[in-house]
Amino acid sequence: MLPAARYLDPQLLAALHGLPLRARLIVEGYVSGVHRSPFHGFSIEFAEHREYTPGDDLRYLDWKVFGRTDKFYLKQFEEETNLVCYLLLDVSESMTYRNPAARLSKLEYAQSAAAALAYLILHQQDSAGLVAFDDEIRKLVRPSGNPSHLNELFHAMEHSPGGRKTAMGPIFHDLAERFKKRGIVIVLSDLFDDVDGLTAGLKHFRHRRHEVILMHVLDPAELDFPFQRTTLFRGLERHPEALVEPRALRKAYLAEFNAYLRRLKTACRRHRMDYVLLRTDQSLEVVLSTYLASRTRQFAPP
Repeated sequence: MLPAARYLDPQLLAALHGLPLRARLIVEGYVSGVHRSPFHGFSIEFAEHREYTPGDDLRYLDWKVFGRTDKFYLKQFEEETNLVCYLLLDVSESMTYRNPAARLSKLEYAQSAAAALAYLILHQQDSAGLVAFDDEIRKLVRPSGNPSHLNELFHAMEHSPGGRKTAMGPIFHDLAERFKKRGIVIVLSDLFDDVDGLTAGLKHFRHRRHEVILMHVLDPAELDFPFQRTTLFRGLERHPEALVEPRALRKAYLAEFNAYLRRLKTACRRHRMDYVLLRTDQSLEVVLSTYLASRTRQFAPP
């Protein structure tokens, strides 16, 4: 199956049609797009006046203001820019989990979400890049706005080696220094890692003035722990196998897991990062379209 056919569901694309991914924060750049730039130039749209200082270009003096105030002011204009979106895809071993009743593994679900977001970003004339990682960076595709770039992103997802232990904190610190242009960082992962280390890495992105969206990809069995019979749990990411009586563990497991979720969500609120839960048994088109529609209503520029 061709990568595009594998990752892009026509029903999903139809659901996302007309829902742009806009930046909440001002982004940098100069290419025409739907996002405001903090760099002031002398084109596109009037923004504000600035008092003249020696050496400024006299072509942009506002003579009407001078006539009223006897002071020299320059007209400044605000350029529009394209968004850069960095898609961070977790390809660690735990992402391969799929309970017997599920249609997709967490990795396959995350790949579909990343593909749909990349398609959306490129079709709104913005730029998308991809990083596949586990305990190290496995693939890095630099952002581009070329429509043909989509195939390169699909190829990287299709051929990303992985399957080892997750180590997000050091990876995110590294990437925060590599991503020079401000944009949106979207993490697609089950986030099975030390919460403090993970949060420190995400804070580094925020310190570099990126916007962060955490898309938490989980299998329903991890959320609900529905197991009833004595079960042999296969260890992932270097953990050993364990034969357990799940009914005896369910209460403690759910208490621990829900406490972990609360810590993640609290960190996201504290540092102004979006948290989106992606359950692999939910319709991806419903989850993504609902989130993007809500984001558009709340953060669309005036």
